[in-house]
Parts: sequence; structure tokens; C-alpha cells
Amino acid sequence: MPRLRLRSLCVPLLCLVPQLAPRGAAAQGHVHTPGMTHPAPAPAPSLAQGGEAAFAAIAEVVALLEADSTTDWSRVRIDRLRDHLADMHRVTVEARVAPREVPGGAAFAVTGSGAVVGAIRRMAGDHAAMLNGAGGLRVAVMPLPAGARVTVTAADPTDAQAVARIRGLGFHGFLALGNHHAAHHLALARGGAMPDHSAHHAPPAR
Repeated sequence: MPRLRLRSLCVPLLCLVPQLAPRGAAAQGHVHTPGMTHPAPAPAPSLAQGGEAAFAAIAEVVALLEADSTTDWSRVRIDRLRDHLADMHRVTVEARVAPREVPGGAAFAVTGSGAVVGAIRRMAGDHAAMLNGAGGLRVAVMPLPAGARVTVTAADPTDAQAVARIRGLGFHGFLALGNHHAAHHLALARGGAMPDHSAHHAPPAR
């Protein structure tokens, strides 16, 4: 049996060592040279909301007032906006709604207890005033012992699509109609001539 020649086996392996050594050394010893730059770290994520929804809405209005050099701080009343947002929460979350189809639309008996009663009356009255006659809607509000009855009908009661839209939206969808909420909130905070949500009043009978 022929003897193995160890020298011939070792030579190729030894030849690999000089090729591997510089790579290992380079990985362990990173050298900075003048002019060398590194990629900038990724920016920290920013938050779009300040937390609870009412607080976030107030923070948005405050930021706008702060950025407006014409803001008359002697007239600003953030508490009015806070009261309105509290009304919105009570009506959205705590009010009970009993819908009933009527010719041309729907009637909603909206009721609650405690502070919810006043919130219903203020929200229903204010939105009726803003949306009555707009977008082909007719809105009537009648006070109830524990809230209000809101009747929404189409200006054209024969328009089946308009009638279906009213019934599909329901009472809370009706409150969300229109593009007036942001302007309304800002006007309240600025102390403008908007309905005073701190006053407990019932909407007039119609």
C-alpha cells in the first residue's frame, strides 16, 4: 500500500490561511478614516394622536390657536369646546335611540338619563339648525321628557334613494353629516357666536 505524502496534502491547506486571515482582522478592527460617513439612523416614529379622542381634539385646536398670530386670547374659551366634546361622547355612547320609519324618512326618539338628557337636546337642536334645508334634508326636533325626537325627511319624499339614505344613516349618522364639525369646534374655542353648550336648554318645538 503506498504511503501518503503529507507534504502534498498540507500545502493547499496552508495556502488558504493567508487568504482568510486579513478578512477576519478587518471584521474585528473597523478603522475610521477622515471623511468617512455612516447612514443616518432612522427617525423615531411620530404619533398622530395625543391619546384620548376629546383630548386629541382639544390639543389640535390649541396648536392651531398657538400658530395663529391673530388669536385673541382674551376671547378663547377651551372649556366650551370641552363641554361640547363631552356632549358628543354622551350622545354617541350613552343615548338610546328608537328609530321609526315615517313617510319620506325616519323619526328617532333619542333618550337618556342624567347629563345625557341635556346633551341630547343640545346636540339635536344644534345639528337640526345646521342641517335643516341642506343637502335635501328637512329636520324637525321635538322635546321629550328624557331627550328629544328628531325627524329627518327628504325634501322630495318620492326620492327613494334619498329616503333610503336617511334610514340607513340613522340618528348618529345624521349627526356626522356635513363638513361643519371642525369649524364649529374652532368657533367654540375662539369664543365666537356659536350655541353655548354650557347652557342646559331644550330645543324649541317645531
